[in-house]
Amino acid sequence: MKFFIGVFIMILFTGCYNKQRDCKDYKTGTFEFTYEIDGVSKTGRFIRTDTLNIDYFENKVDSASVRWINDCEFIQKAIRPKSKAEEEAIHFKILHTTDSTYTFEYRLAAKKPNKKLRVEQGTAKKVN
Repeated sequence: MKFFIGVFIMILFTGCYNKQRDCKDYKTGTFEFTYEIDGVSKTGRFIRTDTLNIDYFENKVDSASVRWINDCEFIQKAIRPKSKAEEEAIHFKILHTTDSTYTFEYRLAAKKPNKKLRVEQGTAKKVN
């Protein structure tokens, strides 16, 4: 009986835990993120305004429009796509925040028929 009471108390306390999600601080600014290509870890940087996202990675610059759905979700679409894949809009959702980082998930904004929806996660650090 004591075991069930202990488990119940643990579930009660863990069920009340909510991750911080203060997205307004991350709508604009300069951010860094780490990504991996062929087993090599690299760092990218991007600047986001209310309507624009400018990515700097591997000595390349890429820009996209940003349309906010709410304080924690936005749609990003390449301004000058170079391929069919870059024409597709991407849906970003901020899952939780800390004092200097946010964890997000992203996926295609429109699901393709007969294809499994691929959802990825990442973390970005606000540097300015």
